[in-house]
Amino acid sequence: MPNQATQDIMESIRKENDIVEIVSEYVQLKKQGRNYFGLCPFHSENTPSFSVNQDKQIFYCFGCKKGGNVITFMMEMEGFPFQQAVQYLAEKSGITLPTQATFQHQKENSTEDQSVLEAFQWLTKLYHHLLRHTKDGKNALYYLYDRGFTDEAIDLFQVGYSPVSKEFVVQFLEKKGFHRQVMVNAGLLTTSESQEYYDRFQGRVIFPIRNHIGKTIGFGGRSIHNQEPKYLNSPESRLFQKSKLLYNFDVARSEIRRQSEAILFEGYVDVIAAHQAGIKNGVASLGTSLTEAHASMLRRYVDTVLICYDGDSAGQEASYKAMRQLKRAGCTVKIGNLPTSYDPDQYIQEFGAEAFKSQVIKSSYSDMAFLMHYWKKDFNLQQEAERIQYVEKIVGEIARLNSPIERDHYLRELSDQFHLSYDALNQDLMSRIRKNENSYDNQKRFGNTNDGKPENKTDTNRVYRAFHNAERQLISYMLQNEHIAERVKDEIGSKFNVEQHQVIVTLLYGFYEEGNYPDPSHFLSFIDDPEIQKLVVELSMLDSNWEITEKEMDDYIRLILAEQTDYAVIKKLEQEQKEVEKSDPKKAAQIAMEILKIKQQSKKGS
Repeated sequence: MPNQATQDIMESIRKENDIVEIVSEYVQLKKQGRNYFGLCPFHSENTPSFSVNQDKQIFYCFGCKKGGNVITFMMEMEGFPFQQAVQYLAEKSGITLPTQATFQHQKENSTEDQSVLEAFQWLTKLYHHLLRHTKDGKNALYYLYDRGFTDEAIDLFQVGYSPVSKEFVVQFLEKKGFHRQVMVNAGLLTTSESQEYYDRFQGRVIFPIRNHIGKTIGFGGRSIHNQEPKYLNSPESRLFQKSKLLYNFDVARSEIRRQSEAILFEGYVDVIAAHQAGIKNGVASLGTSLTEAHASMLRRYVDTVLICYDGDSAGQEASYKAMRQLKRAGCTVKIGNLPTSYDPDQYIQEFGAEAFKSQVIKSSYSDMAFLMHYWKKDFNLQQEAERIQYVEKIVGEIARLNSPIERDHYLRELSDQFHLSYDALNQDLMSRIRKNENSYDNQKRFGNTNDGKPENKTDTNRVYRAFHNAERQLISYMLQNEHIAERVKDEIGSKFNVEQHQVIVTLLYGFYEEGNYPDPSHFLSFIDDPEIQKLVVELSMLDSNWEITEKEMDDYIRLILAEQTDYAVIKKLEQEQKEVEKSDPKKAAQIAMEILKIKQQSKKGS
């Protein structure tokens, strides 16, 4: 078990970091009864199965079974080792940690990962300093001013500049004690064919890319000297994975939650321009199409995402793909009303912040209105046959809508636009809806969801044998009431039938003997085995009160001990059966019948 100093630190950190507040930075939570529920951040789902209990300071997902306290949540969410999760939460709450020796019973952070993170922080400061305060950075600074960047935005987003020098950054990192090859592995440096080390971003304006807790883990470089490619990102690494990162998410997160809406842009410059225009809930994917991970992450925070990509054909195509990805994740999607020849940055520069807010953001299209416009590019609407094909395509899209009011609205719009009978269109629509419903019913019947993936079956409602369920219920009470634990200790000690339960109660007895009060979150710090931790959280989330009647407790204990008695009798009879199998088959058969009878009686008790 951890020493007293470690216990005191862990207790302070947990008390200062309320689990509902911490989890709410990653998941949109809604209170239902005593718990808060949201979409699980650890697996894809459309129906919330992720639960947070504020009283017990624990989380648990009934789908994927992950659970724990505020420290284990940060470890799971950010991939932190124990030490780093503790450091992050301590810094967040203003707690000063002692030396690392206090935490020797836990795994320490990867030396290489820590070195890489430190190098990124140093380079962020260096690049920013070179841009703001050196002769080499003047051209880059004037370039940013010409693009409409303000000093405040440059400082807030820590925009920088990498000089046209192969050696400058290499030497800077070496003087700070960073190994060249480690920096190559992290994407900070690169090598030539002659194995010469150099800065991959030299001569570019630098946009630091931060993770969700505000630490720089990559860079985006924008060419200002006609270099190709125009934009260059850090390469993929263990810390930097573009498919899971959104630019500016750490800054925009609180505003996204406040407005219940995220605005999705294509690049860094658009995000920064929008921020200067007063739109502070903007994020961008990092030079890649929106991924399933991006969409799931956004859905955990908000119901609505507004896509504001470039107005050209490539931007429209990207908007369509992003819209589909977000719809699959369960988001309500809107599309910014941006003119064909503009990107967001250009529009803001030419027409100003207020026009962008009113004419582009507030005048956004619904997803259906966007589709009606988007699909026109594939049809020659001057030809009757293609007009009919287009109408049929749109009716098919309208049939996907859940709201009857929305369906009626767009069907009437289609009827008016093409001078078609509303009744005929509605008849076609109803036919398609019935077809969709039948298809969905069949998928459900054969164990599939509406996206064709296997249904996520869990053992949340698993039926346990009577003794097993008795042990689970009893431990649930013991975790909430030390007097119940004391009574169970006197009656049966650690003689539970399930091995994991034996481990839990043994540790729990020790936890209470050290003077600790009932606290599942605190108790988790006494457990090293992740599987045992998960089980403790699961049992803590059982819907039990802290009190139990004498009869209930007697019944649970009787069932637990009865299983042990039956087990001992059966083992003895099986040994006897084995001894007479060859010499007296008739007696062996009688013993077998007796064993079967005991097992059947035991099952009836289940």
